[in-house]
Amino acid sequence: MKSITINGSKRESVGKVATKALRNAGKVPCVLYGGDQPIHFSAEAKAFKPLVYTPNVYTATIELEGTTYNAVLQDIQFHPVSDEILHIDFYQLFEDKAVTMEIPVRLVGSSKGVMIGGALRHNLRKLKVKALPANLPDFIEADITELEIGNKLYVTELKSENYTFLHPDNTVVAQVRMSRNAAKAAAEAES
Repeated sequence: MKSITINGSKRESVGKVATKALRNAGKVPCVLYGGDQPIHFSAEAKAFKPLVYTPNVYTATIELEGTTYNAVLQDIQFHPVSDEILHIDFYQLFEDKAVTMEIPVRLVGSSKGVMIGGALRHNLRKLKVKALPANLPDFIEADITELEIGNKLYVTELKSENYTFLHPDNTVVAQVRMSRNAAKAAAEAES
């Protein structure tokens, strides 16, 4: 999985006044959980742009005063009006500890049902998986080549070598439905 580096500095004061001063200076207050103690730090708001405003999923390499931590984005809070980032929580990654993440789904192939007029519906754009950090994929490929009109691609049909899906077996990832044009063509062919 690809990683984005964030350079930050530790925070000594963690009150309301100190947090407001950080935000006014263009920085985002953050907390790194998962270790022995939570680590409070701040970083420039611009540093989070490639991590937050993207459909892809990345791990974060956080550099704090010479120490490096591998982490994943756990929670993010936005301002309700201006949409600025108010606060970010990270969870520290350990090589021997499994982590749960939502991974984007990429549809591959040309569906037979779509070629004859069906409508492709992409039901789930992200799937929740559990794996060791080294085994986390950048995306999950879903092959839709064999889908005909009325067929569904279930989560059980996807390949999962080094990770497990945390969805029920009957979860539909994509399906091909009858479109209005295909229904009209079928009705005209019958009459």
